[in-house]
Amino acid sequence: MSEKNTFYITTPIYYPSGKFHIGTAYTTVASDTMARYKRLRGYDVRFLTGMDEHGQKIQEKASEAGKHPQEYVNEIADAAKKLWSLMDISYNDFIQTTQERHTKSVEKIFQKFLDNGDIYKGEYEGWYCTPCESFYTETQLVDGNCPDCGRPVHKVKEESYFFNMKKYADRLLQYYEENVEFIEPESRKNEMINNFIKPGLEDLSVSRTSFDWGIKVPGDPKHVIYVWVDALTNYITSLGYGSDNEELFNKYWPADVHVVGKDIVRFHTIYWPIFLMALDLPLPKKVFAHGFIMMKDGKMSKSKGNVVYPEMLIERYGLDATRYFLLRELPFGADGVFSPESFVERTNFDLANDLGNLLNRTVSMMNKYFDGIIPTENLVETEFDAALKIHAKETRLIYEQNMEKMQFSVVLSDVWSLVSRTNKYIDETQPWVLAKDDENKSKLAAVMYNLAESLRHIAVMLQPFMTSTPKQIVEQLGLDESYLNWETIETFGNVIPENIKVVEKGIPIFPRLDVEVEVAYIREQMRASVKTPQEEESKTEIEVPDVPEISIDDFMKIDLRVATVMACEPVPKANKLLKLQVDLGYEQRQVVSGIAQYYKPEELVGQKVIVVANLKPVKLRGELSQGMILAGSHDGVLTLATVDPKLQNGAKVK
Repeated sequence: MSEKNTFYITTPIYYPSGKFHIGTAYTTVASDTMARYKRLRGYDVRFLTGMDEHGQKIQEKASEAGKHPQEYVNEIADAAKKLWSLMDISYNDFIQTTQERHTKSVEKIFQKFLDNGDIYKGEYEGWYCTPCESFYTETQLVDGNCPDCGRPVHKVKEESYFFNMKKYADRLLQYYEENVEFIEPESRKNEMINNFIKPGLEDLSVSRTSFDWGIKVPGDPKHVIYVWVDALTNYITSLGYGSDNEELFNKYWPADVHVVGKDIVRFHTIYWPIFLMALDLPLPKKVFAHGFIMMKDGKMSKSKGNVVYPEMLIERYGLDATRYFLLRELPFGADGVFSPESFVERTNFDLANDLGNLLNRTVSMMNKYFDGIIPTENLVETEFDAALKIHAKETRLIYEQNMEKMQFSVVLSDVWSLVSRTNKYIDETQPWVLAKDDENKSKLAAVMYNLAESLRHIAVMLQPFMTSTPKQIVEQLGLDESYLNWETIETFGNVIPENIKVVEKGIPIFPRLDVEVEVAYIREQMRASVKTPQEEESKTEIEVPDVPEISIDDFMKIDLRVATVMACEPVPKANKLLKLQVDLGYEQRQVVSGIAQYYKPEELVGQKVIVVANLKPVKLRGELSQGMILAGSHDGVLTLATVDPKLQNGAKVK
């Protein structure tokens, strides 16, 4: 732990150029995972995210939308907060650079640079990339285009204030040498030194006069402060630096880690440290630059129809499956590839088969052999127990080492080695064989205890990555959340008391997916997400799918009846399901329907609906469903099929 027992982590402040895709979600989930881990280990964590809201590009986009820039950025900020809520991001602060707490401090910071002689006025002439808000020399361009985004640049000539970067170049190199872990991965540091510092740092233009959506330069209001001075300083202004109350700044600064994408490493590892040196402030301990989420055909692009939005994955497959995929499939620090196939395979193999099946088997055997009670007495070890316990201990130790390095995919791989080892332990000990002989009762008891304890260790270690699965695991084991404290896995087998009863029947925490169906669904959603408003407006007819014809005799087999919804409530632990009590006139029935995301229970009570009355009863999440409610779906919106209220309950629909 650090001396102050605090941990300050930040995401970049995102540019509000449009709807956030899984690339933005990836950065934020990774930061959230580290924040959750540090809280789990007892740290006082400060987790910052937010939006960078000034600049020429924002002013242009707002104008195109017919909105004031503040209205434009506020709408995107609201959408971002809604997404982070959906993804259960545990941030402490969301800063917008248009907020007064930020703008007032930035004015003071700029004035300090002026007073110290770090900034001078001159004239800038060179190449400028509007999307990146960045200036480039002729030699930095790649084929005449922006070296970062590849888009065209344009020549700019205007009066500007400049920051004297050369003054701090040697000091920055010395900091790199003395703090070898300041930039990670190390390859990013080599890029900064070889591509920018050694060739000679250019003084940085820090103001613009060609637009006015920004913070005005003190005493010279025709200039607005250049976006990177404005944006980067959010990491300290959000803590109150330059305000009347610097308590948070004194407590949490310097930052323990800035998490950024590899495209903005230069700004965070050259400009930002130099600004801090000029302010005579400590530098952040680490800047971790992760890679991009790539598609098989290159970068995500609306024109390619390959953009993936996190809402789609979460709504269909759940938050934990989405978070798990992002952090397991993509090595943090390198580029990774998203494909519908890999997402479905990870969910099926890792979550449904390995983890979900391990929990289901354990709960089932506990009920079968010990009436659902986790045995804690008269335990006789088998020859396989010691190896399992050693594996659990080693997993925790290597987990701690790799989490400090932010190697999330490696950590999850290590946890899954314990999942696999525990599944293997079942095959080795063969509880079904031990159960046949009463003389092996004590060995069987030890096996059941070790399975429960291994699952609990796994649940504890999954907490930074998954926000609901660990709780579901311990709930099915009959334990409360106190058993998820990190300290409880420092040893194996000393915390489960007597008479703990597992659930009678465990609900699969990750249902197995139909690969072909789900891959097709994800691909269709990717294509649908890039339709333009004009395309949507021109769509006047509903496409009719190619479905097989049926005869009138087939149709007459279906018994459709009018019913009234008498009562309705959510199905516990099933986000999509509602449990309806319907009156068919001749009897009342229970129907379970997957309409929870479209209707609130109270909205359905009293409604007349159409029920498929002769459908074979099934159990959904442990609840009996005796029929089906008819509904229609178009463009992702589902609506119940209703009838004239005058029709009596039980009337046959023909």
